[in-house]
Amino acid sequence: MDWLRQIAPTIATALGGPLAGLAVDAVSKAIGIDPKDVQSTIDQGKLSADQIAQLKTAEIAMAARAQELGLDFEKIAVDDRKSARQMQATTQSWIPGLMAIFVTIGFFGILIGLMTDHFKTSDALMLMLGSLGTAWTGIIAFYFGSSAGSQKKDELLHKSTPTS
Repeated sequence: MDWLRQIAPTIATALGGPLAGLAVDAVSKAIGIDPKDVQSTIDQGKLSADQIAQLKTAEIAMAARAQELGLDFEKIAVDDRKSARQMQATTQSWIPGLMAIFVTIGFFGILIGLMTDHFKTSDALMLMLGSLGTAWTGIIAFYFGSSAGSQKKDELLHKSTPTS
Protein backbone atom coordinates (compact mmCIF):
# COMPACT_ATOMS: atom_id res chain seq x y z
CA MET A 1 0.00 0.00 0.00
CA ASP A 2 3.07 2.24 -0.07
CA TRP A 3 2.24 3.33 -3.61
CA LEU A 4 -1.20 4.48 -2.43
CA ARG A 5 0.34 6.48 0.45
CA GLN A 6 2.42 8.41 -2.09
CA ILE A 7 -0.51 9.14 -4.40
CA ALA A 8 -3.33 9.54 -1.88
CA PRO A 9 -2.10 9.77 1.73
CA THR A 10 -5.45 10.87 3.17
CA ILE A 11 -7.26 7.93 1.56
CA ALA A 12 -4.51 5.49 2.59
CA THR A 13 -4.67 6.69 6.20
CA ALA A 14 -8.47 6.46 6.23
CA LEU A 15 -8.27 2.90 4.83
CA GLY A 16 -6.18 1.88 7.83
CA GLY A 17 -8.58 3.26 10.41
CA PRO A 18 -12.18 3.32 11.52
CA LEU A 19 -13.21 5.38 8.47
CA ALA A 20 -12.17 2.66 6.02
CA GLY A 21 -15.69 2.45 4.57
CA LEU A 22 -15.51 6.11 3.56
CA ALA A 23 -12.14 5.55 1.87
CA VAL A 24 -13.30 2.38 0.09
CA ASP A 25 -16.28 4.29 -1.25
CA ALA A 26 -14.04 7.15 -2.45
CA VAL A 27 -11.63 4.76 -4.20
CA SER A 28 -14.38 2.68 -5.83
CA LYS A 29 -16.14 5.77 -7.19
CA ALA A 30 -12.89 7.39 -8.31
CA ILE A 31 -11.57 4.48 -10.34
CA GLY A 32 -14.91 2.97 -11.32
CA ILE A 33 -14.79 -0.41 -9.59
CA ASP A 34 -17.06 -2.33 -7.25
CA PRO A 35 -16.31 -1.58 -3.56
CA LYS A 36 -15.63 -5.28 -2.92
CA ASP A 37 -12.78 -5.14 -5.47
CA VAL A 38 -10.98 -2.18 -3.85
CA GLN A 39 -8.68 -4.26 -1.61
CA SER A 40 -7.51 -6.55 -4.43
CA THR A 41 -7.01 -3.54 -6.73
CA ILE A 42 -4.89 -1.80 -4.07
CA ASP A 43 -2.91 -4.99 -3.42
CA GLN A 44 -2.21 -5.42 -7.14
CA GLY A 45 -1.40 -1.74 -7.62
CA LYS A 46 -2.13 -1.88 -11.34
CA LEU A 47 -4.01 1.26 -12.28
CA SER A 48 -4.19 3.10 -15.55
CA ALA A 49 -2.94 6.67 -15.78
CA ASP A 50 -6.57 7.86 -15.90
CA GLN A 51 -7.44 5.88 -12.76
CA ILE A 52 -4.44 7.35 -10.94
CA ALA A 53 -5.55 10.85 -11.94
CA GLN A 54 -9.09 10.12 -10.73
CA LEU A 55 -7.70 8.73 -7.46
CA LYS A 56 -5.63 11.90 -6.97
CA THR A 57 -8.76 13.99 -7.57
CA ALA A 58 -10.63 11.90 -4.97
CA GLU A 59 -7.70 12.40 -2.57
CA ILE A 60 -7.90 16.18 -2.93
CA ALA A 61 -11.67 16.13 -2.40
CA MET A 62 -11.41 13.85 0.63
CA ALA A 63 -8.63 15.95 2.20
CA ALA A 64 -10.67 19.12 1.67
CA ARG A 65 -13.80 17.52 3.15
CA ALA A 66 -11.81 16.21 6.13
CA GLN A 67 -10.37 19.67 6.77
CA GLU A 68 -13.84 21.18 6.43
CA LEU A 69 -15.17 18.76 9.05
CA GLY A 70 -12.10 19.12 11.25
CA LEU A 71 -11.15 15.44 10.85
CA ASP A 72 -7.64 14.21 11.43
CA PHE A 73 -7.60 10.65 10.06
CA GLU A 74 -4.29 9.79 11.71
CA LYS A 75 -5.53 11.00 15.10
CA ILE A 76 -8.77 9.06 14.65
CA ALA A 77 -6.79 5.90 13.81
CA VAL A 78 -4.49 6.43 16.81
CA ASP A 79 -7.48 7.02 19.12
CA ASP A 80 -9.14 3.90 17.74
CA ARG A 81 -6.07 1.77 18.59
CA LYS A 82 -5.78 3.52 21.95
CA SER A 83 -9.37 2.69 22.88
CA ALA A 84 -8.89 -0.91 21.73
CA ARG A 85 -5.77 -1.20 23.88
CA GLN A 86 -7.64 0.34 26.83
CA MET A 87 -10.49 -2.13 26.36
CA GLN A 88 -7.97 -4.98 26.24
CA ALA A 89 -6.31 -3.77 29.46
CA THR A 90 -9.68 -3.34 31.18
CA THR A 91 -11.35 -6.60 30.12
CA GLN A 92 -8.20 -8.74 29.96
CA SER A 93 -9.91 -10.69 27.15
CA TRP A 94 -7.90 -13.46 25.51
CA ILE A 95 -9.76 -13.10 22.17
CA PRO A 96 -7.53 -10.37 20.60
CA GLY A 97 -4.39 -12.31 21.42
CA LEU A 98 -5.86 -15.54 20.06
CA MET A 99 -6.95 -13.77 16.86
CA ALA A 100 -3.47 -12.26 16.52
CA ILE A 101 -1.95 -15.74 16.81
CA PHE A 102 -4.31 -17.22 14.20
CA VAL A 103 -3.75 -14.35 11.75
CA THR A 104 0.03 -14.62 12.21
CA ILE A 105 -0.01 -18.40 11.68
CA GLY A 106 -2.27 -18.03 8.64
CA PHE A 107 -0.23 -15.23 7.08
CA PHE A 108 3.16 -16.85 7.51
CA GLY A 109 1.74 -20.31 6.80
CA ILE A 110 0.51 -19.18 3.40
CA LEU A 111 3.78 -17.37 2.69
CA ILE A 112 5.83 -20.47 3.54
CA GLY A 113 3.43 -22.68 1.58
CA LEU A 114 3.85 -20.46 -1.48
CA MET A 115 7.64 -20.28 -1.14
CA THR A 116 7.98 -24.05 -0.78
CA ASP A 117 5.48 -24.81 -3.58
CA HIS A 118 3.06 -26.58 -1.20
CA PHE A 119 0.29 -24.25 -2.45
CA LYS A 120 -0.63 -23.43 -6.01
CA THR A 121 -0.98 -19.72 -6.61
CA SER A 122 -4.57 -18.66 -7.21
CA ASP A 123 -6.46 -15.36 -7.13
CA ALA A 124 -8.36 -16.48 -4.02
CA LEU A 125 -5.15 -17.40 -2.20
CA MET A 126 -3.50 -14.11 -3.13
CA LEU A 127 -6.58 -12.20 -1.95
CA MET A 128 -6.46 -14.09 1.35
CA LEU A 129 -2.74 -13.40 1.67
CA GLY A 130 -3.33 -9.68 1.05
CA SER A 131 -6.12 -9.57 3.62
CA LEU A 132 -4.07 -11.47 6.20
CA GLY A 133 -1.10 -9.18 5.51
CA THR A 134 -3.28 -6.13 6.12
CA ALA A 135 -4.66 -7.69 9.31
CA TRP A 136 -1.14 -8.59 10.47
CA THR A 137 -0.03 -4.98 9.94
CA GLY A 138 -2.92 -3.87 12.15
CA ILE A 139 -1.93 -6.41 14.80
CA ILE A 140 1.64 -5.14 14.83
CA ALA A 141 0.34 -1.54 15.11
CA PHE A 142 -1.95 -2.60 17.97
CA TYR A 143 0.69 -4.38 20.01
CA PHE A 144 3.82 -2.41 19.09
CA GLY A 145 2.55 0.95 17.86
CA SER A 146 2.31 2.54 14.45
CA SER A 147 5.27 3.81 12.49
CA ALA A 148 3.25 6.91 11.52
CA GLY A 149 4.00 8.58 14.84
CA SER A 150 7.65 7.69 14.51
CA GLN A 151 7.75 9.16 10.99
CA LYS A 152 6.16 12.39 12.23
CA LYS A 153 8.68 12.57 15.09
CA ASP A 154 11.55 12.10 12.62
CA GLU A 155 10.12 14.80 10.37
CA LEU A 156 9.76 17.25 13.29
CA LEU A 157 13.30 16.52 14.45
CA HIS A 158 14.61 17.08 10.94
CA LYS A 159 12.85 20.47 10.72
CA SER A 160 13.83 21.59 14.25
CA THR A 161 16.69 23.91 15.10
CA PRO A 162 19.28 22.39 17.42
CA THR A 163 19.89 24.19 20.69
CA SER A 164 23.41 24.85 21.89
